[in-house]
Amino acid sequence: MVKITIDGKTTEVERGTTILNAARDLGIEIPTLCDHPELTPYGGCRMCLVEVEGIKTLQPSCTLPAGNDMVIHTDTQKVHNARKFILSMIFSERNHFCPSCQVTAGDCDLQNAAYDESMTHWPIMPNWQPYPVDASHPFIILEHNRCILCRQCVRACGELVGNFTLAFEERGADSNLIADLGLPLGESSCISCGTCLQVCPTGTLIDRWSAFQGKETELDKTKTICLGCSIGCGIDVLTRDNRLVRIEGDWDAEINGGVICEVGRFLPMVEERERLLTPMIRANGKLKAATWDNAISAAAEKITASKGNISGVASTRLSMEALNEFKAICDAYDTKSIATTEEFSAVSAVFDLAKSSGKAFESKIDEIKNADCYLMIGEDTTKDHQVISFFAKRQIPAGSKLIQISESPSGLDNFAVESLIIENNSQSAFIDAINNLITNKSGDTEKIAKTFKLNLSSLNNIVEVLSSAKIVAVIFGSRTNYDNAAAVLGSIISLNNQINGKLITTKGNINSVGASAIGINGAINIDDSELIILALGDEELSQNFSKKFEKSPFSIIFSSYISPLTANADIVFPVKNWLEQGGHFINLDGHIFEAKAALEAPEEVISCEESLSKLANVLKVKKQRSWKELVKETPAPVTIS
Repeated sequence: MVKITIDGKTTEVERGTTILNAARDLGIEIPTLCDHPELTPYGGCRMCLVEVEGIKTLQPSCTLPAGNDMVIHTDTQKVHNARKFILSMIFSERNHFCPSCQVTAGDCDLQNAAYDESMTHWPIMPNWQPYPVDASHPFIILEHNRCILCRQCVRACGELVGNFTLAFEERGADSNLIADLGLPLGESSCISCGTCLQVCPTGTLIDRWSAFQGKETELDKTKTICLGCSIGCGIDVLTRDNRLVRIEGDWDAEINGGVICEVGRFLPMVEERERLLTPMIRANGKLKAATWDNAISAAAEKITASKGNISGVASTRLSMEALNEFKAICDAYDTKSIATTEEFSAVSAVFDLAKSSGKAFESKIDEIKNADCYLMIGEDTTKDHQVISFFAKRQIPAGSKLIQISESPSGLDNFAVESLIIENNSQSAFIDAINNLITNKSGDTEKIAKTFKLNLSSLNNIVEVLSSAKIVAVIFGSRTNYDNAAAVLGSIISLNNQINGKLITTKGNINSVGASAIGINGAINIDDSELIILALGDEELSQNFSKKFEKSPFSIIFSSYISPLTANADIVFPVKNWLEQGGHFINLDGHIFEAKAALEAPEEVISCEESLSKLANVLKVKKQRSWKELVKETPAPVTIS
């Protein structure tokens, strides 16, 4: 620990703490334009200069470590003169005429820094030239004229996401932000995560969907979680007048630490599905609007008459509360099958293994963030569960190795030291062969390479990398169609134990674990069912999945949006989407999260939990136990907490 004094306030900080962070701990604000708490200090803008007693020149507080008995001043005339000079140079370099920049509308660090210094003009003659605007990207506009060369976007793309799409070309005043080797942003290797957009301190990188919609101080912010996959990333939902303006990553979120992907940031902004706004009952071959009471009564009458000849299917995007109501109804009427929209091949396998072993065997996400080897099996995490791919890719510059095993090319191929195409039905045998080579340190490598059509050097390299790594993160995907997921999982666990790895199975949707934990994990079986109950919520189903229910004799559907399934249904209930309702969710590594509603639903639309509860009340169904009690009683592959 070292003792320092800043503006008369004395404190002790850990050795190595920067002056800037020490000042923040004391509640003293030092302006910055290139610093971000989640990025490595850069020291480029010089806005954070401070006066240190005993040192003649001003020092950048973002890179200067605190020294014992150091005395710092942040509010002297010398410091303010330096800040004004730096701001004057920045304003004169490019087109930073704030009144004409309607995009940031006051959410600009450059503008705010100038206001803090009481600047109304700058004395240096502008010497800028116009730059083209890159509007090729579907979500992001790149406005070079507003760039202050802080490089936060470049550093975030590399340090936080590991994609390394952005860079600067030329030098000095001619420096210019580019994607890849000068491609338009929309044609580059950009993965549309939007992290660069969130860290940009000016109007250089613009969210084209939220631009011109007001200052951040005029928006309502709701901290909640993304339901786009099983990770459960923390997000900030910004709304205005009950309208979604934009979504940002929550820097304080435990799981994702602020980074989110395209699915969480942008796709909700471009949702185009048509909403269901009223309950409907089929009469004379046509769906007609009905009251909630009439629709609930009709559904209850049909369920009672079916005498258990019912199949139930629920979305794993539903909250634990809604899933528990759904299960209570199905249990009360001896439903022949209770399944989810995922059909749970791999998820069932991990729960079956947990049941037989009686204990959890998977790791937490935090345990894989600093691995020096990542073994990805059976999933392209650049498409599903993208944030996990961020954790892996950003470790590569530090020396981490990535091995990809899948049945088709992956978005991680360019980042992997080895990327192997192994058919699903051969993956278990291949993993067993690798395990045997590591365990026995011998074997017919040439035969194994020939069997799986691999280069001998690739096989040897995989064995060497897995054997020498200190922390191996083993990621098993569950979106691939495995004929025998249990066999593949068994082989993976055996290998994982041998290399002392950290295993995570990616499951599927946000509540895959929760649904399985309360017993909703059977295969879909609608053959000969007289009635199908589909609790879909805002789930978007594929055409192939929807076809399974085309010949259903009678279907009751709880859905947020109009779809071919609702068009063919007999009774339809309109329910809230994920932004309109709260509830609890259990993510892939067992964390229990509570989501918060950020928007109000249309007048006749209620939550799936509430609608199922209404139905249960009419059916006189009572839940025997809460979902929390059910979860505690079920052996799970992860520690649920």
